[in-house]
Amino acid sequence: MQQVPDEFERVLVGIQSYISIRFETDEKDFMEDLWERIQILSRSGWKVKSVPKPHLPFEAQLVAGKSHPISCPPPKGQEKHEADLKYPQRLRRLHIFPTNQAEMQPVDRFVVEECILDVLLFFNGCRKECAFYLVSLPVSFRYEYLMAETIFSQLLLLPNPPFRPIYYTLVIIDLCKALPGAFPSVVVGAVHVLFDRISNMDMECRTRLILWFSHHLSNFQFIWPWQEWSYVKDLPKWAPQRVFVQEVLEREIRLSYFEKIKQSIEDAAELEELLPPKAGPNFKFNESTELSKELFGMVRGKKSIRDIILWVEEHVIPTNGALDVVSQTLLDIGSKSFTHLITVLERYGQIISKLCPNEEMQLLLMDEVSAYWKNSTQMTAIAIDRMMGYRLISNLAIVKWVFSPANVEQFHVSDRPWEILRNAVSKTYNRISDLRKEIQSLKKGLQVAKKAIKELEEAKSVLEIVEGQPAPAERPGRLRRLQVHADKAKTEEVTMEESLEAKGALLARALEESKELLKLLFKRFVDVLTERLPTVSMEIDNENSEPNGYSVGELEQWCLCTLGYLKSFSRQYATEIWSHIAMLDEEVFHPLIRKA
Repeated sequence: MQQVPDEFERVLVGIQSYISIRFETDEKDFMEDLWERIQILSRSGWKVKSVPKPHLPFEAQLVAGKSHPISCPPPKGQEKHEADLKYPQRLRRLHIFPTNQAEMQPVDRFVVEECILDVLLFFNGCRKECAFYLVSLPVSFRYEYLMAETIFSQLLLLPNPPFRPIYYTLVIIDLCKALPGAFPSVVVGAVHVLFDRISNMDMECRTRLILWFSHHLSNFQFIWPWQEWSYVKDLPKWAPQRVFVQEVLEREIRLSYFEKIKQSIEDAAELEELLPPKAGPNFKFNESTELSKELFGMVRGKKSIRDIILWVEEHVIPTNGALDVVSQTLLDIGSKSFTHLITVLERYGQIISKLCPNEEMQLLLMDEVSAYWKNSTQMTAIAIDRMMGYRLISNLAIVKWVFSPANVEQFHVSDRPWEILRNAVSKTYNRISDLRKEIQSLKKGLQVAKKAIKELEEAKSVLEIVEGQPAPAERPGRLRRLQVHADKAKTEEVTMEESLEAKGALLARALEESKELLKLLFKRFVDVLTERLPTVSMEIDNENSEPNGYSVGELEQWCLCTLGYLKSFSRQYATEIWSHIAMLDEEVFHPLIRKA
């Protein structure tokens, strides 16, 4: 900079010109903020405490040395796409704490933030080393607030964080243990600020925050000043803060047990109302029910599937109660643990499949599962997810069931239907992803097999004259090895080609299923939104009216929840649906549309 002041000044002028013609926004964005700090730095003589200066002992040699210009052409096309996927995004920052909270100069914030992001990037997968280097940055001021803000910014980044959320969870835990006198209090402060803002938070971010917070507390004996949040009990059931506390407690019970979590909130007894019912099965048939008792005996007696199906056809179906008797009894047999459930579905899934050949019956099956596990959101989600995995329930049936009237009423007060829907969409996508990986692996194997056959042919084609007669130039030993490999490759080639054809057909089917799933999913979203939004001709009093049975605040949260989850599946479709909603009463829904 000191050696080439004119060139450096030209760079600054170019940046200033670019900033001046950028699209203006209501709030100062990352680029504008950074440029403002650079200008302050320029006026102060470019003195930055947070930048290490290892060059000082060699400054004389560097000044006297020859300069080497470096050209860095901007990446284009595939290179740019790969770089965007590989490196963390720098242009989005979550402001949690006041800017004067950190003990640093304005531009130091950007430098330290870059260091934190680089550590998170390069030590991804090495949580202990990541935490060690995060607390060991070579700066002379405290930066715990900035460290927490940067990590939460990455954890809550939309549409996806750079790394898996569990990575940030473990790093925060290790930082709390590495800085027990400083970082835990910073995390507590961040949680309180985010809790206060949760009504304006994207639904995807709310879900991530719930999962992170419950996991974090499970590593610190579930200790939290719950009495500070006891007031949420008196809020409406759809209030975001109440739903947040309710879902955190439910997730904590999954990670521990009911009595432990109930004890952890004894200082805020009012919140016991938000605890879910004590988990346990709700078997509606008792020992006196002859059909259920007989099915129990057949399962314990290890009767064959064929015998059980014949018995169901002869004795249960004529009573018009086959599905509830069979499903409830099998669920009760598998209720002791997750392993028991998997075993029952593997062994007796054919019986359920026989009783549920179409979507209508599959909807009734999910009703039975939900009724049996009505006191356990986790087991309901697991049972339906495993049934989909064993093809006992289709993904289309799950979407229809989630959007049934009883579940739609839970959209804005519970995560129960959303968890089941997320699992169905994720499993559908994972099937496609797994098939593509298997096809790619088969193609590579096929190339290797063809290469082995080609090597043998090439080796045989190279001839030399021996005693006046043409003979293979390769050594006999190598030819025998190539022949063995080629024979094996030919067998594998046939097998792999058959597998490739089968996998290709499965992939085509999976893609068609995915297409039908998304079409149905977005159609149902549109249907439930238009049913509940007021018509254009309705006059609405923002304070008192209740269009279609909803208060304005409840309607807002219902729409934010629904569209928030819709964005997590496809932002393009969410935008299209909002364009239709915008055609309704703009005065009422303009703030709502802007939030979502």
